[in-house]
Amino acid sequence: MKILVTGSAGHLGEALALTLTLRNEEVVGLDILPSPYTTQLGSITDRDVVKSCLVGVDTVFHTATLHKPHVGTHSMQAFIDTNVTGTLNLLQESVAAGVKRFIFTSTTSVFGDALVPPAGQPAAWITEDVTPVPKNIYGVTKAAAENLCRLFYRKQGLPCIILRTSRFFPEDDDSKTARSGYANDNLKANEYLFRRVDIEDAVSAHWAAAERAEEIGYGMYIISATTPFRFDDRAALRQDAPQVVARRVPAFGAEYERRGWQMFPEIDRVYVNERARMELGWQPRHDFKTVLERLKAGDTVQSPLARQIGVKGYHTRSFSEGPYPVDGA
Repeated sequence: MKILVTGSAGHLGEALALTLTLRNEEVVGLDILPSPYTTQLGSITDRDVVKSCLVGVDTVFHTATLHKPHVGTHSMQAFIDTNVTGTLNLLQESVAAGVKRFIFTSTTSVFGDALVPPAGQPAAWITEDVTPVPKNIYGVTKAAAENLCRLFYRKQGLPCIILRTSRFFPEDDDSKTARSGYANDNLKANEYLFRRVDIEDAVSAHWAAAERAEEIGYGMYIISATTPFRFDDRAALRQDAPQVVARRVPAFGAEYERRGWQMFPEIDRVYVNERARMELGWQPRHDFKTVLERLKAGDTVQSPLARQIGVKGYHTRSFSEGPYPVDGA
């Protein structure tokens, strides 16, 4: 199998390329930045570059993107060029090259304002059936790219699987309030309850999607750690999240007390990965319980692969208010 990984210098792209290389797959890594797994320097906005990278390729993992932290530093046109036109280039040239499966890395950010219920309402239970309400150019362009994938399946017969991944970055949070209120590891551990996935599981989800793509044809799946919460917990999560966590994961209290960590007072949304597990046969290994087990054993919140990939950063300069120029745009 010959595989194209776009965004090979990024978190997920490098993790995919590394894992695939260890499996003795032939990998073409495309990125605008050099990296140990970038074999072709260039942009997905350049259709000639894309075409040259797809010779003999039968599987595309499209992870390259402008991210949410770029909203304050890049123009809307730049987002359209990279996230929409770049995806279109890849889809068109994939059809021309006879690619058999196209896996598009999207984001739970496309849900946007659908993620935050009004005050006093239960936490949002986020499945693939929730209608996205993008709230910034990042979400808008990722949703547009998703629609392009669906179009190319319908019109060209290209098997396309869309994976809406939740957070897997190790960098500090893009919210100043979150950064100031919690230690980074405390924050990340909390998120495994409802909005985070380990990069090792993100990689395995992409591989599972590739294995099932031709059988499924087209599908969209939420990729996030398996939550311990149940649908009936939604109201209580908005009122007293620590109490719900203590009921579902009793072991958390002692370990958090030992570390001086805090649980969020409320949780406003829960990502549900059931469809990905059922239809893709995906078996995520990391969740809040396994994180607690690692911590109690003296290990870290991050898996070995997450530690190996490390911090990438989104900008080459710093900003007066922290690592990002905007607060959760």
